[in-house]
Amino acid sequence: MENNNPVEDNHTIEEKKGSKWKNLVKKFGIGGIIFFTVKGIITSSLIYFLGKNFWTVISNYFSKIFE
Repeated sequence: MENNNPVEDNHTIEEKKGSKWKNLVKKFGIGGIIFFTVKGIITSSLIYFLGKNFWTVISNYFSKIFE
């Protein structure tokens, strides 16, 4: 018995997948992508600036307690 299913090459499979950006736009929309980008920038900057001064704040806190 032969298998009558058509054989798909790699080129047609890639066309069906689409690009990653197109899938994200379909899933979240333009507003969602802008929202998550801004949220990521704000979160990254908060982590950077709070982490930068973290040990200074902690050491000042404990030095004031033990004075």
